[in-house]
Amino acid sequence: MHAVIELIHIKYFMWIYINITEFGGIMVKFRQVVIFFVLMFCFNNLFAQTTAPEPSQLPTATYRLFKTNNMWTFIKLDTVTGKMWQIQFDVQGDNRGSVVLNSKDLTNGKEKNPGRFTLYPTSNMYTFILVDQIDGRTWQVQWAMERENRIVIPIP
Repeated sequence: MHAVIELIHIKYFMWIYINITEFGGIMVKFRQVVIFFVLMFCFNNLFAQTTAPEPSQLPTATYRLFKTNNMWTFIKLDTVTGKMWQIQFDVQGDNRGSVVLNSKDLTNGKEKNPGRFTLYPTSNMYTFILVDQIDGRTWQVQWAMERENRIVIPIP
């Protein structure tokens, strides 16, 4: 699909290039610009950043890590009880650690199975939805650097 789009871009710019050459010497600069854009569209994959695939995790594992849009922060979930921690790592300083997002067992003492709870990201980078996959209950989970902005509240 990407190759087809690139071919369309190339054909479009080549059509412009061929039809504009009849306007004379002023078009020399324009031709250079057109060639530049054609090359840019053809080779844009060379400069595109690639992201490493996320490691596979067992859905029934007791603990799972969920990626946030902050490169330094993950959420660790106890999939049996719904307990959560905000995990932060650092490559140079001492900003490593974890803080509790939820210390309460959300099972109400029933069916403690690995994989019972899971997290779903939302379009807000700080907010996830926690789902009890057995009874369907949901919670809004918000991670934050500031303690007062961290929340886990039921969604009725």
